[in-house]
Amino acid sequence: MNTGGIFPEPIYHYQKDMWERATNGVAMNTAGNAYHFYPSALTATDNTIELSHTTEVADIKSTWTTDKASPTDIIVDQLLIAKQDGYFSLASPALMNVAVEEMAWATVPGYFQGNEIQNDTVLAYAYGQGVPSFPALFPERCASTLASIIDTKDSLSIAVIPEPGLGRDPWKNDTITHADCNLGISHMSRKGNLSPTLYYPVLGEKLSKLAAGDTVRYRFRYSVRKGNWFESLNHAANGVYQFDDALVLRKNKQSLTNRIEQMHYYLTDPKTSLWNIEMYQGLKIGGQSYLGGVVGSNNDAMKNADYGAMWMLAKATGDPKLIQNVLPYALNFKLVQQQDEPGFFQGAAVGQYYLRKSKKFVEEWGEFVEPVSLTYYTMLDVGNILLFDSTNAMLKQRLRLGADRLIDWQQEDGSWKVAYDRQTKKPLFEDIRDLRPTFYGLIVAYKMLKDEKYLLAAKKGADWMVTNAVDRGHFLGVCGDARYAPDFATGQTAQALLDFYELTKEKKYLDAAIKTARIYTTSIYTHPVPSTEIKHVEGVEREDWEIAQAGLSFEHGGIFGSAQRHGPIQLASHAGLFIRMFALTKDSLFLTMARSGAVGRDAFVDDKTSVASYYWQAMNRGAGPYPHHAWWQIGWITDYLMAEAEMRSNTQIKFPRGFVTPKVGPHQSYGFEPGKVYGVPAEFVIRQGLILSDNPNVETITAISVDKKKLFLILMNDVPAKQQVSIRYDLTKIDPSYKVGSVRELTSKKLVGTSGTLNAALDGYGLQVFEILITN
Repeated sequence: MNTGGIFPEPIYHYQKDMWERATNGVAMNTAGNAYHFYPSALTATDNTIELSHTTEVADIKSTWTTDKASPTDIIVDQLLIAKQDGYFSLASPALMNVAVEEMAWATVPGYFQGNEIQNDTVLAYAYGQGVPSFPALFPERCASTLASIIDTKDSLSIAVIPEPGLGRDPWKNDTITHADCNLGISHMSRKGNLSPTLYYPVLGEKLSKLAAGDTVRYRFRYSVRKGNWFESLNHAANGVYQFDDALVLRKNKQSLTNRIEQMHYYLTDPKTSLWNIEMYQGLKIGGQSYLGGVVGSNNDAMKNADYGAMWMLAKATGDPKLIQNVLPYALNFKLVQQQDEPGFFQGAAVGQYYLRKSKKFVEEWGEFVEPVSLTYYTMLDVGNILLFDSTNAMLKQRLRLGADRLIDWQQEDGSWKVAYDRQTKKPLFEDIRDLRPTFYGLIVAYKMLKDEKYLLAAKKGADWMVTNAVDRGHFLGVCGDARYAPDFATGQTAQALLDFYELTKEKKYLDAAIKTARIYTTSIYTHPVPSTEIKHVEGVEREDWEIAQAGLSFEHGGIFGSAQRHGPIQLASHAGLFIRMFALTKDSLFLTMARSGAVGRDAFVDDKTSVASYYWQAMNRGAGPYPHHAWWQIGWITDYLMAEAEMRSNTQIKFPRGFVTPKVGPHQSYGFEPGKVYGVPAEFVIRQGLILSDNPNVETITAISVDKKKLFLILMNDVPAKQQVSIRYDLTKIDPSYKVGSVRELTSKKLVGTSGTLNAALDGYGLQVFEILITN
C-alpha cells in the first residue's frame, strides 16, 4: 500500500535523483507524439514478410524472417527514414496482446517480476513487486538479460529480445559508458496492452536525434515457445547472447585459493585492514573502519562482516594473529552489539555500526531497529561462532535472547514488520512488507538450542514467505541506504529455504528454494557479449571479457538500485548456491552464472592486497572504504570452491555447511567440524606455503585426515580447456615433524609424484584428488 507520503523521503538522496529520472515523460512513456498504425503494404517470399507504412514524419519498413537455427523465433529488421528533423524512437510492433486475465507471469529481468498486475506504482515500479499497470520504459543499464517476457496461463511464453550489439557498451574504448542508454524495454505497448516491447533508440538520448533523411535500423527477435519465463530467459542469455559460450574466454592470473591466502595477510595487518580496538562498556571491542555513508558518522564508523568466515579462517590457518588479536575483540563487539537490558528491544541488535567518537551503535540510515537485523547480527553471527565454540554457554544464552525477541515480534500470520522506531517503538516503513528471510534466525536457534518452539515459529515464517514472496515474485532488500530496493536478500532467501528443506524434508521448501533461485538469476547480467576487443582502463590494456559485466550480480537493481549508477558488483555470494542449484536441477544457467562470476575476474582485484573492488565501476581499486569486504570475499570464494568440489566429486568430497552470512547473500561457513574426502574424515586446512602451484587456473583445496595420517590435495580446473599443473607441497608448514610417505591419485589409485612435488593434467572443469601419507 502506498501511504501517500513523500517518496522517497529526502534522506534517500541517491534514490530521490533516480526516482525523478525514472518518472519523467520518457520513462513513463508519455513524452512526444505517438504514431500508431497498421502496415499499409505487404510483400512475401518463402521465408520473409516485408511490411511498410508511410507517415507524415517518417517511412517505416519491417522485415520478418523465421530463424532456421531456432524455429520458435522470428527475426525482425526495422527501418525508419526520417522525413523531418527531430527526435525519433521506433517501437517494436505488437506481435500479440495478452489479456490481463490470461497472464501467468511477466518480467523485465532486473526490474520486476510477478503473476499479477500491481496497481501501486511504488511497489511495482520502485520495488519490482508485481507487474506495473502502466507502460514504463525500462533502461537497459539495469536489465540483467535484455528481454521482456510474458507467460500465459496455457503455458505459452512470449519474449522480445534485441540482437546482440544493439545495447550500449558499458566501457567503450577508454571510459565508463555504463549510463548510456540505447534501448528501452517494456512489458506493454504504449497503449497499455500487455505485449513485450522494445524501443530503439530511447527518445531524447543521443541516437534519437535525426535530421531529415537520416535512418534508424535495428534488429530484434520474437521468441514464442511452449514453456515458461525461465526457459525464455535461458534462451535469451545462452541462445542469443552466447552467455555460456563466453566461458571459453575466462582464465585466471591468480587462483581463487591464492587470493584467500593473500587476503589472510591483508586481514592480519591492522594498517591494511583498518582494524581498530576501542573501549566500550568496560570491554575492548574490535572492528574495521567503514568509510561509506552512515547516518551520524564523522568518518568514525566501525563494523565487522562475516563472522563465519572469521572463525573459519582462524580455524583453518591456526594463525595466532587471528586467534589472539582479532577474534576476542570481534566477539566483544558482538556481545555489546546486542541489547540485553529488559524492554521492547531486548535481544535485538542495536545497530550494524559503532561510531568511535560518539561511542554508540547506529543503523546505516536512521534511528530504528529491524527484525531482519536481529536475525543477521545476533542470530547468524552468534550461530556461526557457536558452530566453532559449541560449549559457550554465554553465547547460547544470547542466541536464546534473540530468538525469543524474534518470536515476540512475529505477527500472527508469520510475518514481521520492516522496522521499529527506536524512540516510539512504532512500526516504520508501513508502505512495504518484510519480504526477506527474517525467519532464518529461528532456524539457527532451533539447530543450536534444540527447542521445538523455534522450529514451529520458523515454519510459520517460512510458510508466509513462500505464499507472499516466492509464489508472487515479491521481494525486499536489506540495504537501508537504498530504502530496501530488492537485492542479494533474494538469493539468501533461496538458501534459507534450501536449508529449511534439508532440516524438515518437506518438498514444498525445496520447490520454493529452486523457484527463488531462478528468480535470482535475473539479478545477474548476461550481456553484452564478452569479446577479446582491447579496452583501455585507467591506462591499462584489458581485453573486453576481463571487465565484462556479463556474469556479475547486482547489489540492487531496479529503477533506483545502485546498479543504475555503479553497475554490478564483484561480491559473488550466490556462486556456491548456484552450484548447489545446478546439482539439484541440472539447469546449466546456474552453473554458467556461478563460474562466469567467479573465474577470471583479476581486472577487479588489487595487486597489492588481492581484495577485489566492490562496484564494477571501481575496477581494481581494491576494498576502498569497505575493508571488511575481504571477509565476505573469503567467505563466498570458499563456499563456491567447496560447492564445486562436492558437485564434481558426486558428493565424495563433502564438508558440512554452516549458516549464511548476514546481509550480502547466501554463502555459508565451513571448517567447524570434519567433512569427508572419499570416505575419510578430514579437516579443511589452509597454511601459507603448504602448496605452491605454477598454474593459476587450477585451484587447490587442502584437507588433513582427522587421524593426521593423510593430507588430501583437491585440484580443480577453473576453465573448460585441459590444464597441466605442477605442484610443490611442504608438509612441515602443518607440523615440522611431518614427512611425506607414498602419494597416490585417488580415482586411478596410481602412485604418483616424488617427495614434495607432483604433476597433473586436468580435463576442462576437471577434478583430481591426491592422497599424501604422512609419516613422522
